[in-house]
Amino acid sequence: MSNSSSIRHFLLLALADTRQLQLLHFCLLLGISLAALLANGLIISAVACGHHLHTPMFFFLLNLALSDLGSICTTVPKAMHNSLWNTRDISYSGCAAQLFMYVFFISAEFSLLTIMCYDRYMSICKPLHYGTLLGSRACAHMAAAAWASGFLSALLQTANTFSLPLCHGNALGQFFCEIPQILKLSCTQSTIRKIWISLVAVCLASGCFVFIVFSYVQIFRAVLRIPSEQGRHKAFSTCLPHLAVLSLFLSTGFLAYLKPPSMSFPSLDLALSVLYSVVPPALNPLIYSLRNQELKASMCELMTGCFQKH
Repeated sequence: MSNSSSIRHFLLLALADTRQLQLLHFCLLLGISLAALLANGLIISAVACGHHLHTPMFFFLLNLALSDLGSICTTVPKAMHNSLWNTRDISYSGCAAQLFMYVFFISAEFSLLTIMCYDRYMSICKPLHYGTLLGSRACAHMAAAAWASGFLSALLQTANTFSLPLCHGNALGQFFCEIPQILKLSCTQSTIRKIWISLVAVCLASGCFVFIVFSYVQIFRAVLRIPSEQGRHKAFSTCLPHLAVLSLFLSTGFLAYLKPPSMSFPSLDLALSVLYSVVPPALNPLIYSLRNQELKASMCELMTGCFQKH
């Protein structure tokens, strides 16, 4: 039995046992991460450079792309390094830093998705007040609040998690450091603190979830009252990308964290963890750019301009 003071490093879950599969996983992660970097980078550049995209919706989309970039850059590089060099080690401080950054970006992303829901609610349900309530200063304050809430959530949960005494070794059942896996290593007498850590995360997530559900109920009621079919279609089309991204984010997270213990298998847990931590940052830009002609046109112009310069 070891305690946290004697632990200098953790052992992450290996993505594969054979060398060939390790190299295959490295190539897959490299491809997904490059696609995510390119797609999110294009969205950030297109919104920043395109003056006609300086609207609340695209401003929040830029922030969402930043959080996607941050989350995938937090988990994937270490997993690629371990697959390439056939190792499982991560230092104690490195694990704490990875956990902090991951919780920071994921919490900020959920807050941003909630704010984007509010943006859709205002544009459809209260269009006359949209310009005054969602001005540039209000948008900046809301984005700052999203990042600040992510920082505070990450600080609180990381400090609480790593202050627990660890008595059950140092092997994590995950390819990156996350709270549930570290809690499994903590001593049994820390049950109340484990519940407190989980409760804080659940309360924050539940508050955002309830607000999103309430907002979309109001949105759908307002859309169904629009007399013209073309108007209803246009209103729905502005919500579909946000709903798709939100559904991907929530469904993969709920499936990973709320599945019954009887469904817990190492291979299934690993597949789900990749699904909720790696896939959404790569798919989110695709979902938004496919449905939004303005964004698609700006991204094409940006790429065309870059190619012409070279």
